[in-house]
Amino acid sequence: MLANPVCCHSGLGSGCNSIGLDGASSSRFSAVRLLGRSRRTHSAEGLAHRAKADGRQRPIAVAAIEDKIVQRAVTALLNAIYEEDFLGFSYGFRPGRGAHDAMDALCVGIHSKKVSWILDADIRSFFDEISQERLIRLLKGRIGDPRIIRLIQKWLKAGVLEEGVVTVSEKGTGQGSVISPLLANIYLHYTLDLWAVHRRRELTGDMIIVRYADDFIIGFQHEHEARHVLDEMRKRLRGSALSLHPEKTRLIEFGRFAAERRQRRGLGKPETFNFLGFTFICGKTRTGQFQIKRKTRADRMRAKLREIRAVLRRSMHLPIPAQGKWLGSVVRGYFNYHAVPTNGRALHVFRHHVTDLWRRTLRRRSQKDRATWERMTQLADAWLPKPTILHPWPSDRYAVTHPRWEPDARKTHVRFCAGGVR
Repeated sequence: MLANPVCCHSGLGSGCNSIGLDGASSSRFSAVRLLGRSRRTHSAEGLAHRAKADGRQRPIAVAAIEDKIVQRAVTALLNAIYEEDFLGFSYGFRPGRGAHDAMDALCVGIHSKKVSWILDADIRSFFDEISQERLIRLLKGRIGDPRIIRLIQKWLKAGVLEEGVVTVSEKGTGQGSVISPLLANIYLHYTLDLWAVHRRRELTGDMIIVRYADDFIIGFQHEHEARHVLDEMRKRLRGSALSLHPEKTRLIEFGRFAAERRQRRGLGKPETFNFLGFTFICGKTRTGQFQIKRKTRADRMRAKLREIRAVLRRSMHLPIPAQGKWLGSVVRGYFNYHAVPTNGRALHVFRHHVTDLWRRTLRRRSQKDRATWERMTQLADAWLPKPTILHPWPSDRYAVTHPRWEPDARKTHVRFCAGGVR
């Protein structure tokens, strides 16, 4: 039996009237009827494009509403099975886990273990390069119901509709579909996670790993072991039809002693790395102790400001209260994610630029407009939230979410997190 289809139907999207590629609303369909119908036919997925921070276009699959409902049901079923298998350092698209949990584990791991080198790895076009044949083979090893396997095969083979042409590929899974994140987690669980556990036992120094979907960071104590694991990882991924991006994959010196060691060798400050929208920096507290500082990625902030500017231009002649209400919700949502300790300056900068974009928009409405900075300060104070740190320090939240003294501290999801693999 599939998971309760009524629950999956009502949980689709942000409301009960989600719209699919075919323009249909989910409220028109009976989820129970669709479970039987989807075994017979599947429509091709549409393809939209979303701009990335570097200016490139990311293809996003948009499925018909019937497929969305059934994929939701199958995802709920498979989650119940694979949550028992997934390891603790995997955080992406899993129930009860999020990006901040992954960053907390990474910060705690770097602080608590002897980490001196960071492998910042990037899998090239991961969702486009997944081997469908290997994915189905991995699923068959855990799923005994052939009906579920056939459903997933049909979704993978449904093809993509772009500009009226349906294209069917032997590799990849549509990024943006409901079931795609879970399939990606399953693929990397067998390809990377279990392999990392095995490799860790062969090392003499400490090793940590944190993975969020296809983004992952690995920390090492010794440089030679880091380079050896990197070489072995390239071979491992090549055997699974994947590859590391040669320009985005880096091995950098990072950790509590990185600054001192680089200074002794006559080098500059330790390099930084990006993870989940933040730049991680080797810093110090006011007392001179090592501290990992996180700052919003500059390219992500610029991309967000470009989006806000485009919307403001389209809504230039709306009343000021309407503009202020929308900008307030945007800034509030931005702060909800980015308001982490050590990132206060970036929050102030973002709010300032939003206020300036609003001022420029108001001045363009009329040559006689008097949108001075004094007036804009009043409008910003009335409509935009003040920059405030909303998230606790990583060690504080990690201690609450991973209590070592509780009886379930022996479970896998606790043992594998902060220190990586043990």
